[in-house]
Amino acid sequence: MKNIFLDTNVIIDVLANRQPFSESSSKLFDYAEKGKINLFISALSYSNIYYIIRKTCTHKEMLSLLKDLEALTETLDVTKQVILKSLSGDFKDFEDAIQYNTALANKNIKVIVTRNVKDYKNSELTILTPDEALSIIESTGS
Repeated sequence: MKNIFLDTNVIIDVLANRQPFSESSSKLFDYAEKGKINLFISALSYSNIYYIIRKTCTHKEMLSLLKDLEALTETLDVTKQVILKSLSGDFKDFEDAIQYNTALANKNIKVIVTRNVKDYKNSELTILTPDEALSIIESTGS
């Protein structure tokens, strides 16, 4: 489980220090910083993160946070194919559909980490909470 796609809610938990969720999610970033795992996010996540967290800090602070995020993650493009698949899928939340199809389009990704596991009920990929992902990473020494 070297390559992990992060749902936006996990990233916001870390950047906004949303308790009690931020602790587990932050550990994923620690493992990425140590080179034990690779974190991937959708390009869509940046605007969502900015919009949500911007209420608590300045534009300049937000850009600094997003630059730090970019340095620790690999950003995956949201393509026309991703949008078409998302439009024709059965997700109740369109943003989740885009996240899922972005991850699915990258053949190196087998896992999505999210707090909203139920939103990905028909996934071809493994869906884990941050705690579940940490448990696997720590038990395998990845």
